[in-house]
Amino acid sequence: MDEALQEKLTLCKLAGINKCYDRILDVATSKKWTYAQFFNGLLDEELLSRENNRFIRLCKKAGFPTVKTIDEFNFLEAPFIPKDKIIKLMDCSFIEGHTNLILIGGSGVGKTHLSTAIGVEACKRGFSVGFFTAASLGNKLVEMQESLALNRFIDKLKKIDLIIIDELGYVELSMDTTQLMFQIFSERYENGTIIVTTNLEFKEWTKVFHDERMTTAIIDRLIHNSKIITCNGPSYRYKQKIQMTE
Repeated sequence: MDEALQEKLTLCKLAGINKCYDRILDVATSKKWTYAQFFNGLLDEELLSRENNRFIRLCKKAGFPTVKTIDEFNFLEAPFIPKDKIIKLMDCSFIEGHTNLILIGGSGVGKTHLSTAIGVEACKRGFSVGFFTAASLGNKLVEMQESLALNRFIDKLKKIDLIIIDELGYVELSMDTTQLMFQIFSERYENGTIIVTTNLEFKEWTKVFHDERMTTAIIDRLIHNSKIITCNGPSYRYKQKIQMTE
C-alpha cells in the first residue's frame, strides 16, 4: 500500500472514522477497488454519516412537534397554496438573507406543515432551528424572567438561525408577555430569521398583543424584510381526515 494512503487511513481510524470501515472494506474487496478508491469510499461514507448525525441532532434541538417534509404535502388538495413560492423557499437562502416569512390563513390549511417542512429542510442544510407555538414561547419567556434566566435564554435564541413561531393569534398574550415577545422581534430585527404562522390579518394582531403601539412596532420589524404568503382556502387537514375515513 502507498505510504501516504496508509498514513491517511491510519489517521482516519484514529479520528474515529471506523464505524463503516469493515463494511466499506468488504465492498472494496468484492469489487477489487484500488486503495485510492477504498479511501475515497471510506471518506464519502463517513461524510454522509456525519451529515445524517448532524441533521438528527439539529432536528432534535429544533423541537418540532412532528417531523414533516415538503414531499408529504399534497398541493393538489390545497390549490390555494402558491406551490412555486413554497418550493423556492426550500433552498433556505432566505435564512442567509435574514428574511422573515409570514404564512397567513385559516385553521387547517397547512401552515404548520409547511413551516415545519421548511424548518426540517433548514436542518438538513446545517441551519439551527427553534420551533415554538406563540403560546409556548410566551410562557417560556415568562418562566425565564421569573427564574432570572431571561437574558441567558434570549442569548440562546440569538444564536438560532431560524425561529418558527406557530399559531400566532390562537391565544391572547398578557401585556407582560407581549413586552417580552417584542424583545424577541427586536433582537432578531435584521439579525435573524423568523417564520410566523397566523390565522389573523395584520389589522387583527391587536387581539393578541393588546397594545396598539406595541403591535405596530412588532409588525413593522417583522415585515420590513419579509415574504408574506396568504393561504386562504378550505381546511387541508379536514380534507385529509375525510379521505382517511372513506
